[in-house]
Amino acid sequence: MYIDSHCHLDFPDLAADRAGVLARMQAAGVSHALCVSVNLQDFPRVHALALEHEHLFASVGVHPDQPEDDATTTEQLVTLAAQPKIVAIGETGLDYFRLDGPAAWQQERFRRHIRAARQSDKPLIVHTRAAATDTLSIMRDEHAADVGGVMHCFTESLDVAHAAIDLGFYISFSGIVTFRNAVDLKEVARAVPLDRVLIETDSPYLAPVPHRGRTNEPSYVPLVAAEIARLREIPVEEVARISTRNFHRLFKVPA
Repeated sequence: MYIDSHCHLDFPDLAADRAGVLARMQAAGVSHALCVSVNLQDFPRVHALALEHEHLFASVGVHPDQPEDDATTTEQLVTLAAQPKIVAIGETGLDYFRLDGPAAWQQERFRRHIRAARQSDKPLIVHTRAAATDTLSIMRDEHAADVGGVMHCFTESLDVAHAAIDLGFYISFSGIVTFRNAVDLKEVARAVPLDRVLIETDSPYLAPVPHRGRTNEPSYVPLVAAEIARLREIPVEEVARISTRNFHRLFKVPA
């Protein structure tokens, strides 16, 4: 069995065929999925999915790409995280790729998420793009190691992976690892300890080969596992078993 550790089933591309998405997920041997929040406005929709389906879980958080004027507080996050089936804080982090202007607002909101995670005793789901140095620095400053978490949709260097692992974080690989040009990321997937690996789709985005360019969905996460298994020259069943165990351990979800 496999677990999709990061997806967005509430997004329109998947919501339009939710019954089909869930049926294909089950048929592909994907036992659970974590539906990840990107803003508080849509959080009730994400949470409702988890409450409606036994095999789905949810997080609460605000994606770093959300507008600067978002006034999310640590207290809000802590309150929402106390609800049933909320297993993580995020996704949060830093994304400088499209940032126009100072990054201070992103950095401060990331700090508030880490504080909420520590108060809630829930792991973090961290998004970082073009901001690895600052991301790790804030994680250290705010003692993110107290709760740990996952570096989701990882595309950074092996050095960044090791630094995150040293802080108690897991490394999650998406369909990007199957792309032919993802040479450096394939090396990371070969090298990181398997007991720190998670797999995800980040659906509806980043569909793995041979579905690249199409709408992604949780039923494709076994293709991510298969590529990691190929790179490491181990059976795909081992990747499935260990990444599933890692998910249960990190998110404190009973097996």
